[in-house]
Amino acid sequence: MNNVDEKDSAIAQVEKTSSGISVIMPVYNGAAFIPLSLPPLIAMVLRGEILEVIVIDDGSTDDSKQISQQMGAKVLSSGGRIGPGGARNLAAETALGDILWFVDADVVVHADAVQSLSSGFDGQEVVAVFGSYDSHPPATNFFSQYKNLVHHYYHQRANEEAQTFWSGCGAVRRAAFLFSGGFDVERYKFPSIEDIELGHRLIKAGGRVRLLRDVQCTHLKVWRFGNLIHTEIFRRAIPWSRLIVSSGEGIPNDLNVGMPEQVRAVVAGVLLLSIIFFLAGLIRLPLLLVPVLLMLIANREIALFFKRRGGLAFACGALLFHQVYYLYSAAAFAWVMVEQTLFKYFQPKSSST
Repeated sequence: MNNVDEKDSAIAQVEKTSSGISVIMPVYNGAAFIPLSLPPLIAMVLRGEILEVIVIDDGSTDDSKQISQQMGAKVLSSGGRIGPGGARNLAAETALGDILWFVDADVVVHADAVQSLSSGFDGQEVVAVFGSYDSHPPATNFFSQYKNLVHHYYHQRANEEAQTFWSGCGAVRRAAFLFSGGFDVERYKFPSIEDIELGHRLIKAGGRVRLLRDVQCTHLKVWRFGNLIHTEIFRRAIPWSRLIVSSGEGIPNDLNVGMPEQVRAVVAGVLLLSIIFFLAGLIRLPLLLVPVLLMLIANREIALFFKRRGGLAFACGALLFHQVYYLYSAAAFAWVMVEQTLFKYFQPKSSST
């Protein structure tokens, strides 16, 4: 019996005894990633820990579909480019499991992730769980190290009782997912914060979402300055700010938008103004050192984390760029506030009859 036949036989046997978890992985031109991301998931199927791995091909022009089939995944087609949110929605309709575990194609889950993930659904009120990237991103360039380590840092320190959801490595009860309507692909036509918005709806409907720190995965994505800035501002900061403002519930006090982070953003703004005033000759060096010291104190924990992971030089660069992150995130939120104010001001007033 060849390897493919063995996998097919094992999968057929597992369908009788599985724990009811279906993995859904949307893929678009992921041939470079899936040889690394699929094996640990297929191994979980063979061990009887999950029911199936569904790869939904979103119009790839490379060999993603063929590679996925050869590795033992169940492969579906989205029928064209509809984006990862739409692809996940389609796969969810045919999934056999009562829990849908969404895993990105450039994510390699740890071998023990499924045990922690399963235990997270310890009550019917828990409708979704999610994990985090680990602290060992394989891409060695500065922006890949910075971005992935920041994600790990915040997720490992966030509240277990989450106010959001993450689809990079997150699971949701199939019934709750379908009842909610799945990912909002009308509002988010491109990969954006469709997972955060889904979590908002699930919680608003009375469900609980949990962050499980032991559910970790390795992120294979290579971040460069250009795609990092574009994603951070136009796919994350601005749409997330719009969601926060439109919800009318205020800024969640968690993850990278909580109150301590808002204070650090203010500190970054004060530091920027102080540098401008110093360069303009309006203040002297001793006065500039005050906001610098304040920034170091406010960011001491993440600075030490950067140092442990990448050394002193990396920590200095990452800490400086983190202040830039605070500035463009705060600017994005301010822009949305202005945007919403102008929209209300210029919105036609209904005339009384």
